[in-house]
Amino acid sequence: MVSRWLAVVAIIYVAVCSTGCTRASSIEIAQNSELLYDEPILLRVPYSYSDIELPEGDVGDDNFVTRYILEKTGIEVQYSWEASGEEQYNTMLELAIRSNDLPDAFIVNRQQLFQLAERGLIEQLDDVYEQHGSPLVKSIYESTGGKALEEAKIDDKLFGLPNVGIEADAPTYLWVRQDWLDKLRLEPPRTLQDIENIAMAFVHRDPDGNKEHDTYGLPVDKSLVYQQKTGVLGLDSFFASFHAFPQNWIVNQEGHLVYGSIQAESRAALEKLAEWYEHGIIDRDFMLRKDASLLVTQNQVGMIFAPWWAPFWPLSASVSLDTKAEWKVYMAPLDAGGQFTTKSAPITDRYLVVRKGYPYPEAVVALLNLFTALERYDNIEDEASKEIRSIAAQQGVQLRNYYSFDLLLDDPDGVVKRYEMLQQLLAEELTEEELTPELSRLYQYVVQEEEQPKKDMEAWSVAEAYMQGGEISKQPMIKVESYSIEHLPAYSTYWEQLLELEMNYFLMMITGELPISSFDRFVEEWMNQGGIHLMREASEAYEQHKYSVK
Repeated sequence: MVSRWLAVVAIIYVAVCSTGCTRASSIEIAQNSELLYDEPILLRVPYSYSDIELPEGDVGDDNFVTRYILEKTGIEVQYSWEASGEEQYNTMLELAIRSNDLPDAFIVNRQQLFQLAERGLIEQLDDVYEQHGSPLVKSIYESTGGKALEEAKIDDKLFGLPNVGIEADAPTYLWVRQDWLDKLRLEPPRTLQDIENIAMAFVHRDPDGNKEHDTYGLPVDKSLVYQQKTGVLGLDSFFASFHAFPQNWIVNQEGHLVYGSIQAESRAALEKLAEWYEHGIIDRDFMLRKDASLLVTQNQVGMIFAPWWAPFWPLSASVSLDTKAEWKVYMAPLDAGGQFTTKSAPITDRYLVVRKGYPYPEAVVALLNLFTALERYDNIEDEASKEIRSIAAQQGVQLRNYYSFDLLLDDPDGVVKRYEMLQQLLAEELTEEELTPELSRLYQYVVQEEEQPKKDMEAWSVAEAYMQGGEISKQPMIKVESYSIEHLPAYSTYWEQLLELEMNYFLMMITGELPISSFDRFVEEWMNQGGIHLMREASEAYEQHKYSVK
């Protein structure tokens, strides 16, 4: 689901404890499939964080969640190294792969999964998963019709435990300060022109009423778009309104797999973006900002592109600072035909793998069982579980940000299902006694927010995300399938340099350093620098229907 959005990765290392304890002599498989070791085992964890806060007295891997894990599973988590964010983590992991100094368990992308499996560096997990996977974890994988586990298999062998992507995570909507719209008497946005008008009003007409010129246009992440998963401040829906899908591989009208960035639709979108940049409709300083989300959390902008879960972050920080802030989500911009277009979510795009030779791979499954149960409120809410939820809430950070790895498991249509059931509860068509523990908790938050608006930010986030985000996720939209090619040999050889070439051209065209006519030169250079090989392999793989991934 939501994001801070953090990449948190676990290494699980079984060794002799510093206090002299020996390796675990027996394992008990509890009814909820948690793993209980009769003596503590040490788990070394490379950890990626981003602005995460710990309670006073907690330091590094000595924190309230690691103590909870030890209590519940007998696993003592230690961080082997820490990375300040996903980018640094990926850099450090790539170094570990190249130097053959792998963690014992860690999260990888699809390219790394194939690379490590082909080199014989990770464990096959079929038996471990079958023996130790909890009923909840297995039911979630089964909800994909077997597709998620298939994507983690190579030569019909399971080499990773995949995440399960939520279909609702794919679209990027427009979240708008409704209180600013009302104050300036502006109509809700639908089209690109509507967004332009609202942005100009928010920049020039003092929507926050402080008589200072301190508000900006749309904040933009420097990555511009998201290759597979979506995120906040990306321009995916802007491009999609032109039927453009940069950094994604899609099937064109002729039935061929093509790269979205080099299509004519992307050129048209870039031309409009250059106009928006020139007039300040998008933040003119987006290239210089280390963290564009600060504009949101400091209430200096009134519109952002973000998924359904934006109330969890960064909108919760906006409302915490200014309780007058009223954010509303809109399906905008629409395309020329008046329809909302987006790409579909991949079934999976990250995998939990275990280093070859690691003696206790079942411990990895135990943590996945535990974190999934916590996420879904599918465990007995004992005092320990209630306490860690309370501590996370006090810190203003989602509990899942503290987990030892970030591997979300959910039903593909889980967001819409929860919204529909919440609606039935509010209409008294269901009773709370009929609910799962997870849904009961969500319902309590919704009721709490209705009765005491903005008194509890976790309740506000849940209510706004599931009621607004869930409702809009049900609306009709055009979904364009995006395919993964990360496993292809040409991807490893050419992708990084091609993406760097693309980003340089796109950013310079948007900011006016290059004219839009340079798009043709970009396509030519992209082809000559390896793109033609990448296109050939991608097309062959798609035609063979061997490696295409939803």
